[in-house]
Amino acid sequence: MKKVIVLLITGLLCAFSRDEGRRAEVLFFGKENKTQHASWLATKLFRSGINLTYAEKLDNLEQYDGLIINAPLTPVQEQKVKAFVESGKGLVLLDVAGKSYKGRVFRKGKTAESDWKTNAFLNTMRDSILWTLGDGVKQKILAANIPDVDIYNSDTISDYTQRYLVPKMQEALQPAQSNKLTQVPAGFEIQLFAQEPDITKPIAMAWDERGRLWIVETVDYPNAFTEVDSVANDRIKICEDTDGDGKADKFTIFADSLNIPTSITFANGGVILAMAPDFLFLKDTDGDDKADVRTIMFTGWAKQDTHSGPSNLQYGFDNKIWGVVGYSGFNGIIDGKPQRFPQGVYHFKSDGTDFEFLGRTSNNTWGLGISEDNNVFISTANNTHSAYYSLPSWHMLRKVAGQPSVDPVQKIDGHYDVHAMTPNLRQVDVMGGFTSATGHHLYTARNFPKEYWNRIAFICEPTVRLVHQAIIEPDGAGFKEKDGWNLLASSDEWFAPVQAQVGPDGAVWIADWYNFIIQHNVFVKEQAPRETVLPFTDQPHGKGNAFESNLRDSVHGRIYRIVHKDAKPYKPLKLSTQDVPGLVAALTNDNMFWRMHAQRLLVESKATSAIPSLYKIINDLKVDEAGLNSPAVHALWTLQGLGELNAASLAVVNKALKHPAAGVRKAALEVLPHNNKSIAAISQSGVLNDRNLQTRLAAFRALADYPASPQIGALLYKASQLAQNRKDPWLARALFAAVITHEQGFVAVADPASPYVKALQQATYTLERNGMPLTVDVSGKEITIEALLNKRESRGLEGPIVAHGDKQNGYALFVSQDKLTMVVNQKGVAYMATTTEPLPDKMEIKAQLLKTGQIRIALNDTVAATGKAPGLFTAPFTAAVRTGEDMQEQQRVAEYAGRLRGDLRNVTLSVNKSGNEGAAAAIPSVVIDLKVVKDIMQYDKKRITVKAGQQVTIRLENPDGMQHNLLIIKPGTLPIVGAAADAMVRDPKASQMQYVPKVPQVLHATRLLNPGETVSLKFTAPNTPGEYPFVCTFPGHWRGMNGIMIVTK
Repeated sequence: MKKVIVLLITGLLCAFSRDEGRRAEVLFFGKENKTQHASWLATKLFRSGINLTYAEKLDNLEQYDGLIINAPLTPVQEQKVKAFVESGKGLVLLDVAGKSYKGRVFRKGKTAESDWKTNAFLNTMRDSILWTLGDGVKQKILAANIPDVDIYNSDTISDYTQRYLVPKMQEALQPAQSNKLTQVPAGFEIQLFAQEPDITKPIAMAWDERGRLWIVETVDYPNAFTEVDSVANDRIKICEDTDGDGKADKFTIFADSLNIPTSITFANGGVILAMAPDFLFLKDTDGDDKADVRTIMFTGWAKQDTHSGPSNLQYGFDNKIWGVVGYSGFNGIIDGKPQRFPQGVYHFKSDGTDFEFLGRTSNNTWGLGISEDNNVFISTANNTHSAYYSLPSWHMLRKVAGQPSVDPVQKIDGHYDVHAMTPNLRQVDVMGGFTSATGHHLYTARNFPKEYWNRIAFICEPTVRLVHQAIIEPDGAGFKEKDGWNLLASSDEWFAPVQAQVGPDGAVWIADWYNFIIQHNVFVKEQAPRETVLPFTDQPHGKGNAFESNLRDSVHGRIYRIVHKDAKPYKPLKLSTQDVPGLVAALTNDNMFWRMHAQRLLVESKATSAIPSLYKIINDLKVDEAGLNSPAVHALWTLQGLGELNAASLAVVNKALKHPAAGVRKAALEVLPHNNKSIAAISQSGVLNDRNLQTRLAAFRALADYPASPQIGALLYKASQLAQNRKDPWLARALFAAVITHEQGFVAVADPASPYVKALQQATYTLERNGMPLTVDVSGKEITIEALLNKRESRGLEGPIVAHGDKQNGYALFVSQDKLTMVVNQKGVAYMATTTEPLPDKMEIKAQLLKTGQIRIALNDTVAATGKAPGLFTAPFTAAVRTGEDMQEQQRVAEYAGRLRGDLRNVTLSVNKSGNEGAAAAIPSVVIDLKVVKDIMQYDKKRITVKAGQQVTIRLENPDGMQHNLLIIKPGTLPIVGAAADAMVRDPKASQMQYVPKVPQVLHATRLLNPGETVSLKFTAPNTPGEYPFVCTFPGHWRGMNGIMIVTK
């Protein structure tokens, strides 16, 4: 009896504590995309126990203690504010004219931008807001007993654009104390599921078909290597809540002796594990939850930089495993085929076959999310926290002149700033923005409010201790991102969320790496002096390319659940291939987690008995409040995965082309077999003119993969007549991709003046070394190959640059015995142009076959060799274009090594029917090689010299893991251009402008270079001698990444 009384008292005290002690909640109602002031104010208020949330709608006011108005109000909104104040809550009117309100109201007139960087102003705002909240709320803040762990004396920090000394290291906190320094949106709460010592350093997590959490633990990350140190301390651990209290109480080690694993997903009764240099398959065959099968699927993931490897493995709608990789990339053999690719997105069948690299990203990449209607989104670490993947890269190699352009993975984020709750951000670059963005999972359940459903993505930023809410909205046939503030943000200097994802219960689960040291790269003096980011100065590189520090933690780690207070109770499921009706029922679950597992298990078990039930789900015409019928999307892809697209099932799929839910129409398009019956169904359904532009995009994308067809060509010409299809950048690229496939049918009915016809006559392809196979029709077309080729240290050049066709009919550009040759084979006869002088260490190459039959090679703008062939090719080749490799001897165009030895970059292949190619440039330019110094944001030269009026070529190479550019600017204008660069980072179109400020002080500029790229900047040197700065204006770089171009007479 005494125990019962004690428990009752304890429960009452806990309830009282939860009710009486808490942080205050204040809503900041602001103008669209004007979040900076709210962000700075939030940081100031946070230490005083006040959570500030920014919004552009006045919804759910009952959840807040106070309201700040910084935008004009409509009459309806004024009534809401009136009722809010009269209910006894606080109001701040900030630079807003309007009516008076009775109650605790503070009004502040117009403020200058500089005010927000003064401590006095921010203190006044804090004190005034606290007054409006009233004594009752202030008492609740005091009762919360919020720990003060500030290591900066942040009351003295008001200019958030500056850096401040880090005088000491904060001590680690227990979860309960850490949570008091952590904000979640009003109406939500944070719940602990697991913590150290039961778990440590969770780098990835996933849940099995029984709803059990699996985590990947790595204490070896970032610098302990099996290959060097003989260490393998990492594990996969199953964490279970067996008593239903919401906390894990059973922990099973599924696999150990691992070394820096980075991602996990379920397949074929086991798991696929990303652990560079390998992908492994692990399986338990005897039911003890311990892996007794461990096989290597394929090898080739680079490991030289451990924060840029493979991650985010997940099962996709197309019944393939999807993932991303950072700039470490891949170079190996997959399913017997050589593969080499940089950072980007890929997918493959779960048995390791049918691997495809789909698209390149702009920088280091650790985020991937798939929506309920099968749209794919990506985050990159640096300054692109949201991007949309639309089409495979091989469909976007060409475009129509004058039409808008997008990349296969297109940056869509609409803002720069993060909204951190600590004032001194310890970042190397992209200061105040996203520099370690990870994850992009959307909310795909129904336990959060409706505005979250399939619309808000969660992007972790461990460097600044938060999980951002990215609002994803349609933008034509693509998407755009809007600032949705944070799902979670903390001022605990150890809090480090690395994954945020919807779990089996519909809550969002957070993997907290919990570490005072998050940053991987070495801090650069010019960008962020070491004493202002860490309380030490020695930063040697480790084997994983991360700086070594004994402050890195290997003990802590937590898993949290973010739960909405009105969420319905969770009823755990246990899916099994032995229960097909249960799997079919799970396809209709309101949580995509369960639907995707059910789809996978039905496909893997070849459960054809489920097909009648799948028909029923697809034929259901219901549409939910988010405009979706997600079960039907899964059912269509399950049919595709079962390989059961026969006459009966195709009738169901064809009917789905007219489903009221756009996502279902899109899925039907994507699963149709590529045959004449499908062409007829697509034509009759009207999807080529679908009112939903993402569905129309899917139609064009699907048709690009059909065999060439006159009927499709005619349909595409009709579609090309619609202005919307030409103006929308995604539709334009997808439509032209389909036009290329069905060129003959299109041209047969098209107006010869059509821009598409003109674009078909001339095409330029960007070639990747060892890239995806590419077929190019060269019949009747001039051929131009351009490339940058450099000798590697102490090694000569040898091997193929580009090869196409074979020894009977084909052409190749290759190096052999220190000579560069272009060979043209026509009807078994070889015609050549070969250089005679020793090759330079670095060269710009331009090799051509012209309409006269002339073969011409130019090196660094000087003609170096000529030859003569009978003319252009008269028929297309069956063999694909090969770049940097030509390993099949029977296919080789000439006698050369199978693999190129040398540094090959910027390879393009142009084919042109018009024959307008002029003579090669005869005047050589001065060539200056400039290189980004890897990891430290510097050019390798601080001073270069040219003559006034001289033709200059600067070849800029970027071996770094980040993007960079190069601007030549007027003398003495570096501060002006730098200030303009700082100002433009918040412009959503800044990346489209290549981060080049539109100011008259800029004379010349390159585009933005991705990691591994090289570009040539050609210009005429100024006629006036002087010192002309050159600078990188990628966000945060200009202060340290600059030099001087000296112009002499």
